Amino acid sequence: MRVVGLRLEPGQNVPEHRNAIPVALIVTEGRLHFDDGARSGEVGAGEMLLINPGERHTYRAEIGTSAYLVFAGLPGVRSRTWSLRRK
Repeated sequence: MRVVGLRLEPGQNVPEHRNAIPVALIVTEGRLHFDDGARSGEVGAGEMLLINPGERHTYRAEIGTSAYLVFAGLPGVRSRTWSLRRK
């Protein structure tokens, strides 16, 4: 797992990209507008956005915004669905 701090000034954006592993984006201050091509919306302070591996996404800030990006997994390892049910 890796945690990265993110600070965006008003009007700043993160260009569209993809990640090889799951990412949780946790906003600590301000608001982020996100778009993944299929849906768009806002994430505010105290809220979290989950990004699946391979999903194209972008986000931008209209006001000063801080967040943590939590990268959970190993690059190059495919995501597996886990279940508590026995086979």
